[in-house]
Parts: sequence; C-alpha cells; structure tokens
Amino acid sequence: MRITGLGHAGMFIETVGGNIICDPVLGPSFFGSWFPFPDNRGLDWEKFGRDADFLYISHRHRDHFDPKLLERYIRKDIEVLLPEYPIDDLERDIRALGYTNITYAPAGQVIERGDLKIMITPLRAPSDGPIGDSSLSVDDGTASVLNQNDSHPLDLEKLLSFGTPDAYFTQVSGAIWWPMVYDLPMDAKQNFAKLKRDAQNKRAMYYIEKVDAPHVFPMAGPPMFLRDDLFDFNGLGRNGESIFTDQKQFLAHMKELAPQYDGRLFVPGTVVTLENRELVAVEQTLYTPSELEHIFDEKWDYLEEQRASRQQEIRDEEAERAPVLSSEEILAELKAWWEPLMKKSRTIRLGVGGCVRFHIGDLDMVVDFPRAKVREYAGEDCIYWYTIPADLVSTNIRDREIDWSNSIFLSMQFSVGRSGKFNEFLTTFLKCLSVDRIEYVENWYSEQTDQTEDAEVGDWVVQRRCPHLRADLTKTGKVDEDGILTCSMHDWKWDLKTGKCLTTTGHEIRAERCAVTEDALKLG
Repeated sequence: MRITGLGHAGMFIETVGGNIICDPVLGPSFFGSWFPFPDNRGLDWEKFGRDADFLYISHRHRDHFDPKLLERYIRKDIEVLLPEYPIDDLERDIRALGYTNITYAPAGQVIERGDLKIMITPLRAPSDGPIGDSSLSVDDGTASVLNQNDSHPLDLEKLLSFGTPDAYFTQVSGAIWWPMVYDLPMDAKQNFAKLKRDAQNKRAMYYIEKVDAPHVFPMAGPPMFLRDDLFDFNGLGRNGESIFTDQKQFLAHMKELAPQYDGRLFVPGTVVTLENRELVAVEQTLYTPSELEHIFDEKWDYLEEQRASRQQEIRDEEAERAPVLSSEEILAELKAWWEPLMKKSRTIRLGVGGCVRFHIGDLDMVVDFPRAKVREYAGEDCIYWYTIPADLVSTNIRDREIDWSNSIFLSMQFSVGRSGKFNEFLTTFLKCLSVDRIEYVENWYSEQTDQTEDAEVGDWVVQRRCPHLRADLTKTGKVDEDGILTCSMHDWKWDLKTGKCLTTTGHEIRAERCAVTEDALKLG
C-alpha cells in the first residue's frame, strides 16, 4: 500500500484493489481565505485524477470538498464513496457536478472490492463539521490505514473493530474562527488562543493513544492566509493570537508526550509505503529537505513569498462574488429566508434566548430569536453582534448558501463580539439555513434530552452521556478536586455542584456526589 499526501487532508491511497483519492483540494477556499499549507500546486493532479478508482469526500467543508478541482481533474464515472449522512446535502453537491456512480456506505459496515476492504464511519451531530463528518478505514491485506480526517468519533470501539491501523492520519489543527475575529483585547486573544491550541493538542493526543497505531501522520491543517487582512493570523499568529499548530510543531509535542509513537511529516508529495503490515519508507517527492526547512523554520518568509505570488487567485475569487445588494434588499431577503426557519426551530430559539445584531454594509439588523423576527436594529440589548461585508452576504443570498460557517465564518472576513459565553445554538442555526437541516437538528436535540443512564466519574454520579455530543463520560470525563468535570472530547466543562455548563449556554448536566463520598465527608 502506498499513500501520497495531496495537501491539507488530501491523500491518494494506492492498494491492491484500486486507488482512492480522498478530499483533494487546491483552493483557495472560504471566499479566497484558505490556501493549503504548504503549496500543493506542484503535484501531478492530472495523474492522480486519471489513476483514481474511487473518490472519497469526508464532508462538505470547502477545505475538503473542492468542486473546481473535481470538475477539472476527476472523471465523472468514478465510483464515489458516500458517507451515510442523515441529510443529503453532500450527495446533492456531488450529483450536481455530474457524478452518478455513487456507493452508499452504511455506517460502520465493510465494503469489499476484491481484497480491498473499506469502512466509512460517519458522525451526524449538529456540531460535527457542517452537520456531518467522517473517517475512512482501508485494508487491502498488505496493510491498513485510518484516515480519521477532521472527525472526532465517540464510539472508538466500533471504529477500531476494523482493526488497529498500521498507519494513522489525523487532524491536529482544527478549523475555527475563535478567538481571532472576536472583539477582544490582544492579551485576551493570546490567552484564549493558547487555551484553544492546548485543547486541540490534548484531543489529538487522546485519539493517538486510543487508536494506538505505531505510525502517526498529522495533517488537515494549518491553512495559509494570504489575504492582507488575514495574513497575521497564520500559524500561531504574528502576536500569538491564533490557533493553527503546524505539522512539525505537533510532531515535537507528540514526541515529548508519547515518544513510543513514530510521528512523521506528511505534506504535499510525501509518499508512505507499507508492506506486510510494516512501514518500509517515507519519502518527500515534492520538496527537498532544505525546502522543507525553509517552509517550517522560516515560515513567515515562506508565507510572504506565497502572498506575493498568489494575489491574482484572491482577485479572481472576489470577481466571482455577487453584486452587492442594497440594505433594503438584504433585509427583505433574510427576513423571507430566516423567519420561517426560526418558527420551525423552537429548541434553537430557546437556546439562543436573545437578540443578535448584524452590521452588513450599511444595514444595521437584529435577529430576534425569541420572537422569530428579522428587523432593523432599534436599540435592543444583544447577546452577539456581527460585522460582515455586504458582498459576502449578497453572495450567500445569491447562492442560497445554507451553511454560513462553511462560507463566511471560516473565511474569517468578519468580526464578532458577544456579551456572555459561546452559544452553540446560534452557531447551529447559522449553519442550518434550510428546512431539511432545521428539522433534522430540532429532532436531534429532542432525542438527546432522554439521558437517563447514570455512571460514576471520580467521586460523582453523573449522567453517562455528555450533554454536548453524547460521549461516554466514563471514558472521556475527568473531575478535578473542585468538582469541575472536563470532557476530553472537546474540552467542555461543567460545574457538577450546580450542573451548569461552563463552556456555553445551556447543556446542563445531571450530577450528585457519590453516597459513599458524602458519608466519608460526614465522618471527617
């Protein structure tokens, strides 16, 4: 088996039963903001497209799903491996490009193509990517790999029922806009960014140790930001206010914490060869050792070179945006679009619980979630306030973009402030701007309310399933001496004395001290 890095989360897996091209992306993505790091344009895309037998797209995020690349390089009769998602947005996107040879992969079931075995493990919660994310397991009899991609699976036993992989490829630097675009003092951004990086590192190490593969290849980030207004957000940030740990930095972190694992650099052109369940070679075919040293050890110089040479790509993307609508047109369009969705989303409206203000060009607008109304701002107190360029909103209106996290927010071409904690319900609404998505999410939230099983975690009895994404807290939860529970899956925290979530609005937890602990306290 041979695995070639295509950049970001992309890879080309050559097996005895056929070749799988996974998440190929050239970009730039998200309104021209994200470029793969390092530059992957020097790869032989014609060859990869010609030699691929299967196409796997893990999810709809545009740093994984690049329609222009697919149109240009991937033939229309290729067999597409489609994750089993509860809504068909990804399938519709793929069919709209002309792909019809689609294999529906039932969750956790093995697909066989001769000696080749494939399993796709989808996630389906509102917080999983753009409502859906997945991982790919591959075994051809000579070797096995797990391409976990961006996914954060809860049921590792089911995932690993496929077998312990010989090589493990996983995200270590997640895609998010917190805290970079927030209205915060620089010292607060620096502190929050460090906490976010630490949480990402902790989560990545959790999976590395649970999967327990001998060879680990960090991937799926970071991006390059080559727009002038975003350039300082590259890597850890010009001032330490950003969150994008690179592959080499994470490898150093992993070596310090878990030297028993063989961590390897995986960038565009990296070729990993496995034979008889053993790693026999890792070669860099696109970049020389001195070039890689320049990319990672003189990163800002490399980024400046990329910025200077790629401005035309940014201008080309800007030219594709919609003409800017007037303030009156934007208000009317969003009112007609969003109000019916809010009326269908009682759980989300209650979860948001207040008004959200949007400055869009000259428009000053409020979205009143309790009343399910969109109107001009009239001085109301607001829990969040966004400032978004009118051309981005006009383009999303033209394209009927149902997921603003997969467009405007990940572009980071906006700013935001908030009066309290992170509100997951607001973010969920803004990536569920279709009837199908709203109805699915409302039903999903309803199903999560029945969490009757309890379990002991430390000196506490708590509901067994995490209120966030239903992780098993006996495996992912840890309680400190102050009674603060942390779920290692996403680093969310609860004060077990009150049941309140310390990370976001809502998501209370049921908890009480173990009886034996109370008795011991009384005796003391």
